[in-house]
Amino acid sequence: MSEHRRKPPQPQGGGRAAARRGQSGSSSGRRAAPRGATESPSDSQGTSSLGSGSYDSGGEERPYGGRAEARRAAQRSAGGRRRAAEPAGRGGRRGPGGPNGPGRGRSAASSRNRIIDYPRAGKYGWRRWMPSWKLVSGLCIGFVGSLVAVAGIGYAMVSVPNVAETAEAQNNVFYWADGSEMVATGGETNRQMVNLAQIPKAMQNAVISQENKTFETDNGIDPKGIARAVFNMASGGETQGGSTITQQYVKNAMLDDQSQTVSRKFKEIFVSIKVGTTMSKDKIMEGYLNSAYYGRGAYGIQAAARAYFNKDAVDLNEGECAFLAATLKGATYYDPAGSESIDPTGATPAANQKRALVQMQDTLDKMVEYGHLSPTTRAKYKTLPDWKNPRSNNELSGQVGYLVDLAKAYLINNNIVSADKVQQGGLSIYTTFDKKKVNELETAVQKVQKAKIDPKKRPKTDKYVQFGGASVDPATGAIKAIYGGEDATKHFTNNADATGAQVGSTFKPLVLAAAMKWGVRDPDLEPNQAQDERTKVSAKSLYSGKNDLKIKNYDGTIWKNEKGKEWLQENDGKQSYGSPPNYQIDLREAMRESVNSAYVQLGMDVGLDKVKESAMDAGLKESSLAGTSFPSFSIGISDPSAIRMAGAYATFAASGKQREPFSVQKVTDKDGLVFTHKVATKTAFEPIVADNVTDVLKTVVEDGTGTNAQLPGREVAGKTGTTDGNKSAWFVGYTTQLATSISMFRMDDDETRKNREFLEMYGTGGEKEIHGASFPSQIWRDYMQQALKGEPAEPFPTPEPIGEVVNDVPSPTPTPTPTPTITETPSATPTPSETATSPSPTPTESCQFDWQCTGDQTGGTDTGGTDGGTSPSPSVTETDGNGNTRGNGNGGLFGGSTG
Repeated sequence: MSEHRRKPPQPQGGGRAAARRGQSGSSSGRRAAPRGATESPSDSQGTSSLGSGSYDSGGEERPYGGRAEARRAAQRSAGGRRRAAEPAGRGGRRGPGGPNGPGRGRSAASSRNRIIDYPRAGKYGWRRWMPSWKLVSGLCIGFVGSLVAVAGIGYAMVSVPNVAETAEAQNNVFYWADGSEMVATGGETNRQMVNLAQIPKAMQNAVISQENKTFETDNGIDPKGIARAVFNMASGGETQGGSTITQQYVKNAMLDDQSQTVSRKFKEIFVSIKVGTTMSKDKIMEGYLNSAYYGRGAYGIQAAARAYFNKDAVDLNEGECAFLAATLKGATYYDPAGSESIDPTGATPAANQKRALVQMQDTLDKMVEYGHLSPTTRAKYKTLPDWKNPRSNNELSGQVGYLVDLAKAYLINNNIVSADKVQQGGLSIYTTFDKKKVNELETAVQKVQKAKIDPKKRPKTDKYVQFGGASVDPATGAIKAIYGGEDATKHFTNNADATGAQVGSTFKPLVLAAAMKWGVRDPDLEPNQAQDERTKVSAKSLYSGKNDLKIKNYDGTIWKNEKGKEWLQENDGKQSYGSPPNYQIDLREAMRESVNSAYVQLGMDVGLDKVKESAMDAGLKESSLAGTSFPSFSIGISDPSAIRMAGAYATFAASGKQREPFSVQKVTDKDGLVFTHKVATKTAFEPIVADNVTDVLKTVVEDGTGTNAQLPGREVAGKTGTTDGNKSAWFVGYTTQLATSISMFRMDDDETRKNREFLEMYGTGGEKEIHGASFPSQIWRDYMQQALKGEPAEPFPTPEPIGEVVNDVPSPTPTPTPTPTITETPSATPTPSETATSPSPTPTESCQFDWQCTGDQTGGTDTGGTDGGTSPSPSVTETDGNGNTRGNGNGGLFGGSTG
């Protein structure tokens, strides 16, 4: 290219237009550098092509080689200027092109396009994750707004409940085993609405003082209580009711939904708020007192006043009002009549009366404190008011009330249905009770009562006589029939359940079963070895039938209590069995004649711990068993219920298969099936053990103390039992199809009195003494004849030989063991009832009392009736040998409550 056409270099800073003009004038057509592209004088003097510009062949600098390169140069130049303006030392992570390069530019643009700037654009490190105040404020406003919206919707959707509608509470319908209806009970007459004017002001003040002292001024809800209840439910903890009267009223009125869920609790809150804003306090109080549950099936104050005091609500005094306010805490534990069918140990009459009195007094004190009651009036009420016994529903008369209570207790105690759900009703409960058998058992008892028991003619001996009974199917454990007492509306304790009556010699088959299952210990071995090295016994094993037998430990040493006293076991009538000098008889004969001495010693040889274990294997509850510290444990000082005794013998009838007694087959509600029973079977004894026990018990009925229980054409096995002092008598027996127990005892029928005691039955029914062989076996026979009518006669299984003959070699007469001199003063002269069964003590005689020997009792022997008595029956509050309280309420189907 010619020299004269090349233009000189353009001055710096001429701008983009100047660059274009200069470029257009160039023969090469190259574009000028962008604005701001500069170079130092040194760069123009022979720099290489690696510099910011490029050069042509003549050595002159050429502007940028293209548009992209020029753009990048401009960006680098702008970045340099910005960095120069930043404070020195500014750190932080930089994107491409520097902190203000293209990465930061894109981030800033992106932040402007997002609704929520989080994580925060243009921020680095922890600042990127720290929300801005705008974001926090916005979220809070949104959350509060959402809550307001939800609350508004919830408030609009709920309605104020009408308590009058809940007066139509649903019944629970109970059915017989064949599906026919037994009774509908629970809601038919359980509430009568009354106006607030008919409710004493004292009743209103009592619930305000005890339940919600701010009722008159609060808005109807307790935020703290609500939060606590919601948290407990959400975390699976214990549920809680409403903490204000308004909330409790709403809860009572919402019978359509009684579930304990978080959603229901929120619904209850909205309803409570609406009630608090739309209803007057008087209407809320009226609704609450008319809907609350006071126990005894009574919903509402009017029904409660009738149930407890047989008067109208308007006539209640201050003390009665305070008492009814106490029942609102939970009628199960505040009804002074007790609720033993639900909780046999914690809801006894004595325990409930104590709780109710404390709560009543606390309510009265608060009424005085809050100015609702004068101290003078309060001073009038120091004891519980005169309450009436429960149950007046004629449909629950006879045995039906006992059956209903039994079925309800089974459901509640097995956590099948809650007590609240049972009270609310709406359940169809299909029981195991056979209507025909129930009626036949009642008829059999009434036959003996009418023929033999005459309280008017013999008030001293025939008054307070009671019977109990139960019948169990060995194949399933189903309770087919019970006899709970004369009338469930008059006699409130279910005698088929735990009564505290000792079972006497009906316990001996369990000792024999233990001996055949576990065996006796070897007296020549150390205790640890003896537990493992055992000899299973045959019914042909020989034991002493001597009266006043000195009981030994398994190793041959004389048994002594902690005071050094020995034990002489007395037989009924002080009779010895077998030939002298050793008086040995086999275990079959000892069972047939109910010889106490033989079975007490057998129990010691086996070990009373193993006897107890066998009893529990058969189905008895541990809580019904006495302590094993004394030899008399083997002859029935324990007090299982009639149901449990029938169930234990049913285990023998089923060749050792144990099935828990139960009283409910299935439960349904409006939504369908709630529960169905499944038979669970466990092996308590091997068939060889159970069938050999049965074979021995057959001889008791065929040719022993139980001959009154014979059923023509049928094989029967059973055992009689009588306790010392004639305070209780039993017969328990079975065929292959049915096991039945019958008990008889005397006890003061005043169930409100503390420390009720069993009474002697000498002369009862015109008999000199009462034994299991008399009235109980007669009732058993009359019932079983009818109950098994039409059923085929089935023989018992033929038992296989078992065990060895223990003590088959007669031992020499033992040398008397010197006994320490007893220094205690002999007991006082026995009362007439004592002299009928026990000889006068001598200074060196051994201790023979039920479960403990006291310092002023230096002798006496364990005695029995004609079918094998035991030690004296205790009152229902005595203690066993371990110091544990025993008695009424410990031997039912579920540790006291029956099923």
